[in-house]
Amino acid sequence: MIRYTKPHHGDQDPGFDEVAQNELANAVIGALVSATEGRVDVRHEDFLLSPGRRLDLFLRLKVDGQHVDFAIELVRDAYPRDVASAIAHVQSFAPKDRVPVIHMVAANTLSKGARDLLRENGIGYFDLQGNLYIRWRRWLIDVRTQNVKTSSRKSAASKAGLDLFTDARACVVHAILHATRHHANPWLGVQEIAQMAGTSDFTCSKVLQELEKREWCEAEGTGPARRRRLVQPNALLDAWCEAWPPNKEKRTHWYCFVPPKAGALQQKLRSLVASIPDMITWAYSGAAPANMITPLLTAVTDAEIIIPPGQTDLVAGALGVDAATKGYNLTIVERDSASLLFREAHGDGTWSASPYILYLDLMHGPGRNKELAANLRQQLELATDV
Repeated sequence: MIRYTKPHHGDQDPGFDEVAQNELANAVIGALVSATEGRVDVRHEDFLLSPGRRLDLFLRLKVDGQHVDFAIELVRDAYPRDVASAIAHVQSFAPKDRVPVIHMVAANTLSKGARDLLRENGIGYFDLQGNLYIRWRRWLIDVRTQNVKTSSRKSAASKAGLDLFTDARACVVHAILHATRHHANPWLGVQEIAQMAGTSDFTCSKVLQELEKREWCEAEGTGPARRRRLVQPNALLDAWCEAWPPNKEKRTHWYCFVPPKAGALQQKLRSLVASIPDMITWAYSGAAPANMITPLLTAVTDAEIIIPPGQTDLVAGALGVDAATKGYNLTIVERDSASLLFREAHGDGTWSASPYILYLDLMHGPGRNKELAANLRQQLELATDV
C-alpha cells in the first residue's frame, strides 16, 4: 500500500486534532475493507484538490480485481448544516486515471437529518456508531445501528455537540419548552428566555445556537434583535428524556406513618408540608401530581418531593418522617434548579413540578408510570415537529 501522510497544522480544533482524525480515518478504512472485502492500494491524507483546497482522505481500494476511489471528508460531529458544505467539498473531487469514485463523509457522530441529507445527495457516509451507507452501481451497503441503552445514549449525546442538559443549560431548555406552551408569540429573544430560565444571556445564547445547529429551532433577525422559535419540541423533549435523570441528583427514602387506605399519605403530607421552611423551594413529582392532571391510576400509595441540594435533613425533620431502606412511601430528591422551575401552586398550599419534569420522572419510574407519562404528554399538546 502507498501511504501519503498528512502534514501537521498548528491551528487544529483541539477536540478534533490529528490523533482524533487519524482514529476516524482508520475506522472508516476498516469498515470499507470489511464491507467490500477489498484491499487498500493507496491512502493519501490531506489530498490536494486545488490551490488552497484539500480533501481529508483519498483512498484507492482494489475490489474484485477493480480499482475504486473514495473521496472522504472527515467531520467531528455532523448535523445537516455541517454536511451541506462537506457534500460540496467531496463532490469537487474529479475521477483520476479513469477510476470510478465514491464520495463519502465520515464523522464521529451523524444526526439522522445529516444521514438523510447525505442519502438524498447520493453521498456515502460512516460514523463511529457503526452506521455505513454506500450506494454505487450494483453496490448497496446499508448498515444501521439500533438504539442503545440510556447510558450509552448519554455518552453519544455528549460527543454529538454541546451537552444541553447540564443544570444551567437545562434551565434554558425547560424555559423554551414552557414558553412554547404558554406564550402566544412563539418567537423569543435571548434576554427574554434567559430571564425566564434565571441564567446568563451567554448560557442562553449557547443553548439556542446548539438548537439551531440541530435544526430544532429556527431563527430570524440578526444581532440583539435575533429571535428563535422552537420547531421540534418533541425531539427536544425526547433528547432530554434520554439524558434523564440529572447526574447530580441525590435520592433518599423515608417512611411516613399513615393508615392503609387510598389517599391517606397525600392527605397527611398536605398538612405536614406546611412545616417546610419558606426559604426552601420544593415540589411534588411522580405519579401523585400527574394522576391529578390526567387521572389513570385508582390509587397512589407513595410520594416524591424535589428539593434543592443539601436540604434533605431539614425537610425530613420538618415532615417528621423516618429514614427507610425497605417499605418506604416517601422519596426526597435533591436536584439543581432546572427541576424546580415553573412549579405549579395548588389551592391547598402544595406545589407540583412542571408537567415537563413530571413527564421525565414518570418515564423513568416503576410500574404503570410510563402509561401515566403517555397520557400526560398528550395533555402537553406539543405541536408536531416541523
